[in-house]
Amino acid sequence: MSTVSSTRLPAISELHDRCDAADFLDCYCVASDLPPRTAAEIITDFPPWTQHLLRLRRLLTAPFGLSNDGPNAPDKVGIFPVESENPHELIAGFNDKHLDFRVSVLSQTGQVFLATWVHPHNLGGKLYLAAIMPFHILVVRNALARVGASSAR
Repeated sequence: MSTVSSTRLPAISELHDRCDAADFLDCYCVASDLPPRTAAEIITDFPPWTQHLLRLRRLLTAPFGLSNDGPNAPDKVGIFPVESENPHELIAGFNDKHLDFRVSVLSQTGQVFLATWVHPHNLGGKLYLAAIMPFHILVVRNALARVGASSAR
């Protein structure tokens, strides 16, 4: 089993350009030599338990008009539009009514990093972020464990 660790987002990440003091940013890593696109595809290939959580989210947020499938885009990983990509990093995500959010999948020195940046727009965004945080941590750690396991084959 691959060890997933909480860490700092590497300085080379373009995600740093978005961060303000009031924003949320977390980062986890796992040993892997996979390129960012491949890792991002594994990350967004959600297992059944995560799919159930996403269906529950859809039911709970539908009355508020929040996006569940992300906007249309020519290039997506899972439901997330790809914003930028280079050989070391893929950034995907979108802006919604309550918050802006991006994920970075970065490959460097035999590790894959998964960072999540969130900029809440209002109290609703802050409450939403607080409500999903325990699930976010489980989903991210599981996603990177799957990346690590895929690399070990």
